[in-house]
Amino acid sequence: MSPKSGQDAQVIATFSRRMNLRLDDGREVSARIKGKRLQPVCGDRVVAEPIENESDWLITDIHPRRAELTRPDSRGNREVLAANVSLLVVTVADPPRPDWFVVDRYLAAAAIMGVRAVIVFNKADLEPTQPGATAVLDDYARSGYTVLCTSAKTGSGLDELCDVLKDEVGIVVGQSGVGKSTLINRLVDEGVLRTAVVSPSSGEGRHTTVNSVMLDLPGGGTVIDSPGVRDYAPALESPDQVAAGFREIANAGLRCRFANCRHLREPGCAVKGAVESGLISARRYESYKRLLHLTEKLGKNRY
Repeated sequence: MSPKSGQDAQVIATFSRRMNLRLDDGREVSARIKGKRLQPVCGDRVVAEPIENESDWLITDIHPRRAELTRPDSRGNREVLAANVSLLVVTVADPPRPDWFVVDRYLAAAAIMGVRAVIVFNKADLEPTQPGATAVLDDYARSGYTVLCTSAKTGSGLDELCDVLKDEVGIVVGQSGVGKSTLINRLVDEGVLRTAVVSPSSGEGRHTTVNSVMLDLPGGGTVIDSPGVRDYAPALESPDQVAAGFREIANAGLRCRFANCRHLREPGCAVKGAVESGLISARRYESYKRLLHLTEKLGKNRY
């Protein structure tokens, strides 16, 4: 059936092969997906039509996406997590113990997608359990990233976060247990999302957000709540894309002797020189190398 016979809608919640849609006239409906080849995700613009004698609608097509948040699946193939976002809110806290390499990979994903990213250090009301968080956040700020400190408990920093999210389609991402759903609950002023506590035995967050959901913000903009992760990496087509995800490395790389420098062992590498002189964080450089090697490994597994 031609897509012109249906109505345009947006996916606002996902439940495996079932979706909630917001039609362009404002109505919200439940929907199924036509066939197995279509794989809509939260944020997608789709074409849907009512199913005769049922309350469900049927998704028949997906409009072209402006941006895709991706990761490799268990086989190394590209999996889309959310579509048409314009801002990644990369959330970290202590507890659980921050994994800054996960933060770097989300920032890299945003850069490669061509969308904005901000870093939110949540639970700022708590005494950190790990040293050095302030220094890492300062490194991000020096690299040009917006860094916000928030507390979903006290409300501090939430006004600044609302301002950042205004007029954006944001997605809140990060490790399990950093308080993403609790933050969103405060932002939308509703108890609409399930929240998690940090497991006292492992110090890691329990997974509670099974599916993605998009919510309107009172001050403007929308936000997608996403499942917490233990690890994350963007699904990249080529290792050559990795440097573009680290803005300070990409900028320094313009001064390398060789245009195809990988910033590892090549002579005349301006990136390595900047790391040695302290202009680029040694931790960020290590993060770049880890993502480069992972992307190479996944590429070999695919082919």
